[in-house]
Amino acid sequence: MAKVGIVMGSDSDMPVMSKAAGILDKLGVEYEMRIISAHREPDVFFEYAKSAEEKGWKVIIAGAGMAAHLPGMCAAIFPMPVIGIPMHTTSLGGRDSLYSIVQMPSGIPVATVAINGGANAGLLAAKILATSDEELLGRLKAYAKELKEQVEAKDARLQETGYENY
Repeated sequence: MAKVGIVMGSDSDMPVMSKAAGILDKLGVEYEMRIISAHREPDVFFEYAKSAEEKGWKVIIAGAGMAAHLPGMCAAIFPMPVIGIPMHTTSLGGRDSLYSIVQMPSGIPVATVAINGGANAGLLAAKILATSDEELLGRLKAYAKELKEQVEAKDARLQETGYENY
């Protein structure tokens, strides 16, 4: 059963949202991914957010650009954690998306990652779930160890070859 909902307002968000899905795949976390426009199909969006708890989801990852209402509206309806991913935009570089997601009114929090921060959204969702899942916590620790080993290997290569030959 899916524990995470991943929703985006447009298929143009897919390159970023797929990074969240990729992390969840790597960590063995089931999810459902949808494209739903909060502005163009509000009835579909409302049903999505309203039914998420009944589906057993524990976290929603919502990506949006420009006005970026999707994460905030998810948080207004879904009683569990929502992670917002602000999308880079051509007009304001994603600052518009970031401000729209992070500046939520009191009582409607949205955890917000960096602009185009899909991978971190997936990791944050997994960490939230890991508070009650020891096996997932173990997989997260193994993932962190892999990251450390990658850095150590890069440093070893630098020490062996020097920056000129890196």
